[in-house]
Amino acid sequence: MFTGIVETVGVVRELVIKGSNRTFWISSPISSSFKVDQSISHNGVCLTVEETRGDLHRVTAIDETLKKTSLGAWKSGTLVNLERCLAVGDRLDGHFVQGHVDTAASCIARVEKEGSWEFDIQFPARFAELVIEKGSICIDGISLTAFNAGKDRFTVAIIPYTFEHTTMKNVAAGDTVNLEFDMIGKYILRKIAMSGA
Repeated sequence: MFTGIVETVGVVRELVIKGSNRTFWISSPISSSFKVDQSISHNGVCLTVEETRGDLHRVTAIDETLKKTSLGAWKSGTLVNLERCLAVGDRLDGHFVQGHVDTAASCIARVEKEGSWEFDIQFPARFAELVIEKGSICIDGISLTAFNAGKDRFTVAIIPYTFEHTTMKNVAAGDTVNLEFDMIGKYILRKIAMSGA
């Protein structure tokens, strides 16, 4: 379980493709503190640490993960938002994030607003019920608030701190991002669907 509050940005240093899997060596200021079998959010995707070496850690994305996320486009030099899992008793500064990406989406516009930035995100319309005005949304592992919610798009506003300390500064129109919708909303929709069955 994560909060969507990014701790640091790492860099993909090496990519190894074996069968349908992609293994990544990533360096970051916190990689040396990771332990094997630890769950770490990588751009919103929960991946298991397989090995550590100094300021590097190794993770693998399998075919199912690659199909639903932007990880298939990662290469050497790709910047990655990193967050360690929530410890019991910690403050929940963002919202409950599982690290289970629901879908990839597209940035369709980026507008600078004299000190902040707005990003318009387009997503598959089948998820429309999970995006609400002023509701929580996770983009590339970042807990954000959606507004201008429509049937297949929404907008998020980024403050300078988040812009400078995450990968959002590198997101441009046409780029793919990972989305995880609010877990509580998913449970409510599931309950409603099962009640009518």
